[in-house]
This record gives sequence, C-alpha cells and structure tokens, in this order.
Amino acid sequence: MSFLNRFAELNWDDIKLSIYSKTSTDVERALAKPVRTLTDFQALLSPAAEPYLEQMAQLSYAVTRQRFGHTMGLYVPLYLSNLCANSCSYCGFSMENRIKRKTLDAEEIKREIAAIKKMHFDSVLLVTGEHESKVGMNYFRQMLPLIKSAFHHVAMEVQPLEQAEYAELKSLGLDAVMVYQETYHPSTYAQHHLRGKKTDFNFRLATPDRLAKARVDKIGLGALIGLDDWRTESFYVAAHLDYLEKTYWQSRYSISFPRLRPCAGGVPPKSLMTDKQLVQLICAFRLFNSQVELSLSTRESAQFRDHAMLLGITSMSAASKTQPGGYADNKPELEQFSISDQRSATEVAAMIEAQGLAAVWQDWHSVYSGGYVSRETLATDSLL
Repeated sequence: MSFLNRFAELNWDDIKLSIYSKTSTDVERALAKPVRTLTDFQALLSPAAEPYLEQMAQLSYAVTRQRFGHTMGLYVPLYLSNLCANSCSYCGFSMENRIKRKTLDAEEIKREIAAIKKMHFDSVLLVTGEHESKVGMNYFRQMLPLIKSAFHHVAMEVQPLEQAEYAELKSLGLDAVMVYQETYHPSTYAQHHLRGKKTDFNFRLATPDRLAKARVDKIGLGALIGLDDWRTESFYVAAHLDYLEKTYWQSRYSISFPRLRPCAGGVPPKSLMTDKQLVQLICAFRLFNSQVELSLSTRESAQFRDHAMLLGITSMSAASKTQPGGYADNKPELEQFSISDQRSATEVAAMIEAQGLAAVWQDWHSVYSGGYVSRETLATDSLL
C-alpha cells in the first residue's frame, strides 16, 4: 500500500469542479466546525472563501499560537551541488541550461558551515540537483556526518531514494526530508519533466511512503505553485498529508508553498496566484490541520513574509543562497533561482521578535533520553 492507491481514487477534473462550485454556505459551514474534513478544505480553498479571508486569518492566528506558541523556527538552505541529470522546464539546474556546475568537497563544505554558524543557524536544509552517480549515496555517506557534526537538525531536499537508503541516512544523522511532487497532474508533470529519472511520476509520488517506512522524523510536502491550477494542486497536497498522517502517525509533516521564481530557462506560470490568495491557502491549511508545520521561504518578498507569517507559518528560511558555495563565496551565476527576501538572518530575526515572537534557530532535536525538546524550550534557550 502507498499513496498511489489513494491517488488512483481521485479525479482531477471532478475535484476542480467541486472546489469551484463551493458556495458561501459551504464556507460558513467549514468555518463553524471545530474539526474540518477535506471537503471543508475545498470550501476554504475556493473562490467563495475569498470574502471570508479576515475571519480565516483571525482563526488561523489563534490556532497557530495555541499549538506552536509565540515562536518562529529559522532554517537555512545549504546547496551542495547544482549537477543534475534531469530536464525540468522550470528549474535553473536543468541539464540543458548552460550554467557553471559545482559540487562542494569536504573543505568547501567546512567553509560553508563556518559561514552559516556565524549567522547562528542550527537547522540546515541540504539541497542538490538530482544526479545519482555523482551526487548520490556515496557522496551523502561522506558529507552528511560532517554536516551533522555542526548542526542539531539536518534536512535534505535531493533526488528520491529507496527506503533502505533513507534508513541508512537516518543512521548517519538525517532528521527530515523535503520531497515536492511539483505537480499532482500527471499530464502536466510529463510536460515539464522531459528527461531523467524524475520523469517517473509514480516513483516520486510514493517517496513519502518510503520515508515514513524508514522512520524519518519529518517529511515535507508541497506542489510548485504555478504549474497547474493552484487550488486543485493544493487539495492534492492536503489529501496526501491526510493519508500520511493516518497511515504513518510516527512521523511529523510540513507543508511548503513555493511559487515559481525567475531562473535560467524558466517557464511563465500557467496558474497565477496573488499574494491575497497565498494568504488564503496558508490559512486554509492551518484551519484544516492544526498540527502540520507550515514553511515560507525567501522566494517570497520581505513585505509579504512580514505580514503573512503570523497567520499560520511556523518556520522560515533566511539569508538564503541558492547556489553551491554561496555563503563563503557568493557566485550568483550558479544559483537555482532568484530569491526575493534579501535580508540578513539578523534582520529577519529582528523582524520576528518585533512582532512578538521568539526566533528559534533550530528545529526540534533528539536528546540523550531519546525524546524531543519542545519548540517552547528551544525558544527559551535562545533567549538565555
């Protein structure tokens, strides 16, 4: 069993029609409930919910503070390589793009670690292009222990792996994996993934199942907003989350909201999403699921992040560089995409604290007892 079985039961066109057919009565019914279903989530996603955004925002704020306290997690992406064996229309690392390619060695990684530690981060997301032979398990076996020795929490966003490989990486210190389906519409997926292993839609779709079976602590989901209708894509993300939580309750889950950003060889969005609609989506996810972690990256502008973060977001990246070696030696020509929020980590932390939250520089981490330190404890420690 995997999400593939549940996915086969879903029909894109029927779901899209259902979302766009929701009425104000459906929205009001969903808002009045203490626990909401996927059908309620459709209503909160729908155009009919847009006039209720203020009410959704107030409810989302209250739910977030009740569950996560007055904290905001901070993390930073660490790009290890821009080598890629896939052809993806929207990605700056796509194999056809004539950019300089770079894979960090151990000494270069140490320099990146030193630069990141100066910014106070203790939670890092390792990112690579998808190149199995040159940036695969042999590379991860060498570099993950080195990086883990410097950070309490290490996540990865790399090519999908097998269950046994995830289990091995967990034994080497891996805490979380982000794996985005990009689009849940198979024909749209085929349109944008032209060559390489990433063309295998089903293998990618079943990756969170393999992660959960390997007992990876946290699994990140998401769709690349802009490839197809964002409301329907978001429903599929919610359905995926719902399945995973019910099937693999031992793992934690997070949702990200990446909108298409300019990059080398990139494509224009098919489905445009306004800032107001992104706020609606964030609130809809929070009202659907009070436990899931919601993340907002530096793809979004400083102004948007400042205003949206209180309404459901629990973690944010800061001072991001999207190219290998970008912290110790900034080389924009290697970057995957252009970020929008250019502020330093110190500036982002100051903004968070000005809004009444404590900036937490690490995710939950395991301790000698085998348990986990709460976010509230981490927030307290960060103020000492």
